[in-house]
Amino acid sequence: MAEKLVVIGGVAAGMSAASKAKRVNPALEVQVYTDDEFISYAGCGLPYFIGDVILAKQDLIAKTAEQFARQDIAVETSVRAIQIKPADKTVILQRLNNDEIFATSYDRLVIATGARPFVPALKNLDLNGIFTLRTIHDSLNIRRYIAEMQPQKALVVGGGYIGLEMIENLILHGCEVILVERAPHIVPNMDEDMAQIVHDYLESKGVSVLTSTDINGLVGENKIVCAAESSQGNIDCDFVLLSTGVIPNSEIAAEAGLALGVKNAIRVNERMETSADSIYAAGDCAVTYHLLTGQEVYIPMGTTANKQGKIAGENAGGGNARSAGVLGTGIARVLDLEMARTGLSENECTRLGFEVSSRTISAKTAARYYPGAGDIHVKLTVDNNSLRVLGGQIVGFSGAAKRIDTLAASITTGATVKQLIDMDLAYSPPFSPVWDPVLIALNQFA
Repeated sequence: MAEKLVVIGGVAAGMSAASKAKRVNPALEVQVYTDDEFISYAGCGLPYFIGDVILAKQDLIAKTAEQFARQDIAVETSVRAIQIKPADKTVILQRLNNDEIFATSYDRLVIATGARPFVPALKNLDLNGIFTLRTIHDSLNIRRYIAEMQPQKALVVGGGYIGLEMIENLILHGCEVILVERAPHIVPNMDEDMAQIVHDYLESKGVSVLTSTDINGLVGENKIVCAAESSQGNIDCDFVLLSTGVIPNSEIAAEAGLALGVKNAIRVNERMETSADSIYAAGDCAVTYHLLTGQEVYIPMGTTANKQGKIAGENAGGGNARSAGVLGTGIARVLDLEMARTGLSENECTRLGFEVSSRTISAKTAARYYPGAGDIHVKLTVDNNSLRVLGGQIVGFSGAAKRIDTLAASITTGATVKQLIDMDLAYSPPFSPVWDPVLIALNQFA
């Protein structure tokens, strides 16, 4: 009799795990349960769907249940896992359309329950016009509200990637935008000097940016939000997006006795194995490990979820895959300005006790005489003793940010400034100055 793999949760980690397990072990019975209607979609594209850059919901859907069925992967949607019984190798589930409770057995289990938006405890959260953005349903609700109510003044709470991307797409709908960030600067995973470039750019485009500011409550009129109470006074608004981070959906694992790690995410090892036999976890519900420090971290990103799901699936299918860890590489754009980071920031290095030096350069993305050449700012952080590159940050225009991949590859291999300084990078006037900005930055340490 074929062994059975049960996956609870879909999208990036869950469906990557199911697909990889089936490829590794075609005889394996694979059953996926997800509480969503949509099982495999591009969540990172949701801001652009809201802004009508992506016009059709179907363009965001990667695969349907019917397509997975043709791979001999069974998927049941609108089913929520409510209990795991490791001793019995059983999962208790509930069909959301009729509340039916049923059980299924497994030989191996992958938990890919993802994360949910963190919603601060604010008064009047039940007013109309207040949203989070995590799922296709969230994006549909926001699109519907914008079409019906035509908001004029949007408040975005949280200056991370999703908040910044939503600024662009709210402006496309004609909204005036106010960005509020509780931390001392926006883009909190970058250093303050690099984040300030983004801050200044947003203000130059008419976005009001308030940092070190708390939102304490919301005010309504006729059951519709009309203002937010902040530590700097009331802010008029008729649309609010709460983009204040996520919480791992790890409760079902904790109740089953599985160990949790940082941020209450499910603790896994490099094989994505949890503390319970035959149970794996992957994606935004699970921890990962930083490639440079070896420390357990919680960095919920789509790239990490896909990789962890692939590893969990391979091992659940009988393989022996291992995660090398992550660098927290991220990239985003707001209007025309791009930003990216990888490795450790200067601030993180200082906090972790590394002795480092940082240098920042400003250059052009193409030959200075070539039409469309944009400004680019590159910051590198280097270990003082080994001269190993520990982190990089880029802010700029016209394709600036994808240069972060060169730095991510360099950091992954443990390369030093001496090894990188003469890299044979491509040159042609439309793409780069003769000295690429990455090489210019490296030469500051020569």
